[in-house]
Amino acid sequence: MVEIYGTLGPACAQTAILKEMLLSGMTGVRLNLSHVTLEQARPQIEALHTAAAHSGVTVKLLIDMQGPELRVGALAAPLELKTGERVRLGEGGLPLPKTVLEALRPGQELLLDDGKLLLRAVSAGEAAVVVRGGLLRSRKSVALPGCTVTLPPLTESDRLHIAAAPDFGVTGVMQPFVRSREDLEAVRRTLDAHGGEQIRLFAKIENAEGMARLPELLPAADEIVIARGDLGNAMPLWELPAAQKRIAAACREAGKPFMVVTQMLSSMEHSPVPTRAEVSDIFNAVLDGASSVMVTGETAAGAYPVEVIRYLTKTARAAEAYIQ
Repeated sequence: MVEIYGTLGPACAQTAILKEMLLSGMTGVRLNLSHVTLEQARPQIEALHTAAAHSGVTVKLLIDMQGPELRVGALAAPLELKTGERVRLGEGGLPLPKTVLEALRPGQELLLDDGKLLLRAVSAGEAAVVVRGGLLRSRKSVALPGCTVTLPPLTESDRLHIAAAPDFGVTGVMQPFVRSREDLEAVRRTLDAHGGEQIRLFAKIENAEGMARLPELLPAADEIVIARGDLGNAMPLWELPAAQKRIAAACREAGKPFMVVTQMLSSMEHSPVPTRAEVSDIFNAVLDGASSVMVTGETAAGAYPVEVIRYLTKTARAAEAYIQ
C-alpha cells in the first residue's frame, strides 16, 4: 500500500487536526529541519504522537536534513523583489551564503524559492537584476543552474539532529541534494553511531549530479525521493517529467522503493479542492510504482490540511485499485 506523507507545520500542528489527517489516511509526517530544530519542534512532535495514539495509527516521522542545501538567510520581513529592479547581494542586501556569492559571475542565474523568483547576476557576487519578481521569505531555497557549489553532506546541526533522532521517535532521515554514494554512507555512519541503526535513509534526487550517479546511490539508500522542486530548477521544466520517469524506471528495475514529492496538491494551499491535473499527477505517480507520495507546504502552511490528505489518500487508493 502506498504511504501517504504530510509535512508538519503551523497549519496542522494541533493534535485534533493531526488526528483528522491520520484518520483520513496519512501514514507519515515530514519535518523540515531547514526551518526549525528538533527541540523547537518538540511540541509539534508530541502532538503528532498523541494524535497517533488517539487514532490507533502507527505514524512514521521523517526529518529532512539541511545537508548541502543553499538557502536565503534570515530576513527581517518578507521582501518584495520587483521585476527589473537591481538588488544588492550579501552584506547590506539580499542575504545569501558565502559559497553562493563566491561562485557568482556576471550572467549567472539564481533561482529562489523553488524557482518562483529568478535573478541574474550583473557583477561578481555583488549585485543582480530581478528577472522574475515576487515575495521572498527567509530560508527559501537558492539554486544556481549550471554551477556546482561544493558543500559537506552534513552540517553541524544535522549531526546534532541525527544524534537526537531516536529520542524523538524519528523513523527516517531525508538527505537532500545527494551527489554520491559517499554522501549517503556519511549519513549512515552518523546514524549508526547514535543508535539509529533502524532509521531508514531517504536519498533526495535534486540535481543533475544525483541523477547521473543514481546507479551507485540505489544500494546505499533505503528509499529514493524524486524531489521535483529543486530537480525542476536543475533543468528546463519541460524536461522534468522525463527525468521523473527515468528515476522511477531505475528504481523499479533495482527493486528500490521511491517517493514522489513537490506540488502534488499545490493549489490546495488556498483551495478546498485540487485541480484535475494534480489528481492525475498523483494517480500516475502511483501507476509508475511510487511506494509513497508526499505533500509539503499544502499541510505545513496551507488552509486545508485535512482535505489535502483526504484527496491525496483517495487518489492513491483509486490508482491502486486500477492497478489491481
